[in-house]
Amino acid sequence: MTNLEEYYNKFNEDKRLKSRHGIMEFTVTMKYVHKYLDILERGKIGKEATGDAMGSVDDSVSDSASRKAKSNIKILDIGAATGGYSIPLWNEGYDVTAVELVKHNLGMLKAKGTGVKAFQGNALKLKRFEDNSFDLTLLFGPMYHLKTYEEQLQALLEAKRVTRPGGYILVAYVMNEYAFLTYGIKEGHVLENIAEGKLDEAYHVRPGADDLYAFMRTEDIEALNEAAGVRRVQIISPDGPANHMRREVNALSEEQFAAFIRYQMAVCERADLLGASAHTVDILQK
Repeated sequence: MTNLEEYYNKFNEDKRLKSRHGIMEFTVTMKYVHKYLDILERGKIGKEATGDAMGSVDDSVSDSASRKAKSNIKILDIGAATGGYSIPLWNEGYDVTAVELVKHNLGMLKAKGTGVKAFQGNALKLKRFEDNSFDLTLLFGPMYHLKTYEEQLQALLEAKRVTRPGGYILVAYVMNEYAFLTYGIKEGHVLENIAEGKLDEAYHVRPGADDLYAFMRTEDIEALNEAAGVRRVQIISPDGPANHMRREVNALSEEQFAAFIRYQMAVCERADLLGASAHTVDILQK
């Protein structure tokens, strides 16, 4: 059993997404998932209504056409964990396939008894799937744990390969400054991290052999995109400062927390805040 499998056998992913910082991350992320699914859905309706891939959608197109368009949109969730994203999307009517490396997570996903097609697999080699198979691909977990540039690029290239031309790829990363400020400063490990060579001169976190997470800066993400030949549509921060200040966020009233989510919705695209956030979601088009 790998260190990663041992970690996720104990880690409660469902509980994380139900925490307040998890709720914010999920809520903002799903706003953008739906934004691009809506574009894809309108394209499907347009094809059916006009026979033209670029045709406009007539107002007379029925709800049944909309539902059919949803069922025709194929989503791949790579690193699906216990189904936090794949199951809600399946419940909305989309054709969802999930791939998860860790058997424990996969078992929990399957036990929920949905119509999500779930398989064990590795983000580095999606040999089960043919080229150009999916309209929208989520890569929300693997980049957290792939620690070398070569592995990260391979995962991105595989996600690109299985996504159809014109389709979208959403990639989640954990950001460097969050890791340094939380573990290095807030929890007091900065000096030992320097002594162990886990921080370079630019204070970029360099994970050791036994560490589970890789931490990115915006320029690292841009370098991967360039090497993979994908086009960024936009990049967002789904959780902003929420992970930095969990205690304060947990102390908010429901009304205050709702206002905090609205704030993050309003600022999540701001370039000046991206690098300081805990996570980013990079939205790409093939």
